[in-house]
Amino acid sequence: MVFMLFVVLFIGLPLLELAILIKLGQWMGLMSTIMLVILTGMVGAALARFQGFLVIRRIQSELQQSRMPAEQLLDGLLILIGGVVLLTPGLLTDIFGLCLLLPFTRTLFKRGLRKWFDRMIQRGETRIYINF
Repeated sequence: MVFMLFVVLFIGLPLLELAILIKLGQWMGLMSTIMLVILTGMVGAALARFQGFLVIRRIQSELQQSRMPAEQLLDGLLILIGGVVLLTPGLLTDIFGLCLLLPFTRTLFKRGLRKWFDRMIQRGETRIYINF
């Protein structure tokens, strides 16, 4: 199961991205396609930086109030993943990365991630330790 996921992720996705870029290049032209990929990368990097600073500020605020910044840490994780995904060339990965960076779409991913964590805890697949 995990092996097939890696095959799809590391072989299937790049092939699909390449096919999309080739078709887009035929439709828009080579330079327009290259500029689109560069533009999405630059916009994504700026958005990741901005969102990252906001999350860091919210984490600091929660810690100053002696509260665990669980939601902000999930935001930070998703922003990090979105920024890394934007570094890979391709339009599908850029769209996915931008969805992780935009707060209103990131909330959907965060909700799903939280449910996944909850299921892991309920099944006993992970443990949470709190030290005071």
